[in-house]
Amino acid sequence: MTDAPAPSKTPLWKSIATALTEDIAAGRYRPGDKLPTEAQLSARFGVNRHTIRRALSDMADQQLVLSRRGAGVFVHQPPTDYPIGARVRFHQNIRAAGRLPAREILTLETRAADAEEAEALRLPPGAPVHVCTGLSLADGTALAYFRSVFPAESLPDMAKHLMRLSSVTKALKACGIDDYTRASTRITAQRADATLALHLQCREGDPVLRTLSVSLAPDGQPVEYGRTWFSGDRVTLTVAETSPD
Repeated sequence: MTDAPAPSKTPLWKSIATALTEDIAAGRYRPGDKLPTEAQLSARFGVNRHTIRRALSDMADQQLVLSRRGAGVFVHQPPTDYPIGARVRFHQNIRAAGRLPAREILTLETRAADAEEAEALRLPPGAPVHVCTGLSLADGTALAYFRSVFPAESLPDMAKHLMRLSSVTKALKACGIDDYTRASTRITAQRADATLALHLQCREGDPVLRTLSVSLAPDGQPVEYGRTWFSGDRVTLTVAETSPD
């Protein structure tokens, strides 16, 4: 009589991945939540960090979690729908998706417009412009990095209002422009370079969607030339259909 083969043991990393997946399914960690650190998980399961990394890597392969450089590992959240149309309002779009919007201003400066900016804003070469860079966030997670350029001569107080209000719509209203519309939006795909990866807390080479846009005041004058880089796995850009004239 031969002995029956011993049952194979489940690898530790797989047991940990199963336990964490069950935690997510039970609602202990919700979409967008940050998981405990590797050190905390190592202590919980009594294993080394290499085993934890193997479990998290397997979960990432199944698109259950997402690692963000310098920020940690987060439960996967479906991309946020972001409509692109004649009236694009960041806070309104994010609230409509059931999430909490915020803007973080990183830099504000007034300088001479480069050739591209001057052409987009219909300004003379080298005309002064206000340039604002920052992050657009939903529930505290960066969805996009933006660079907005405004004509300084016609909007002399724009930088001051942006710093105070952190909203383009509110800042323009404070400058006397109650409404504005998108004249054009161009969308292209690219890979995140090191700077974008740092801002968006993603990996260098991850996909991003870049938009170039020009917004007009009611009198038809350009008031904003915007460049925005959206995280490819956190946002779905939807282009609104326009009715024929």
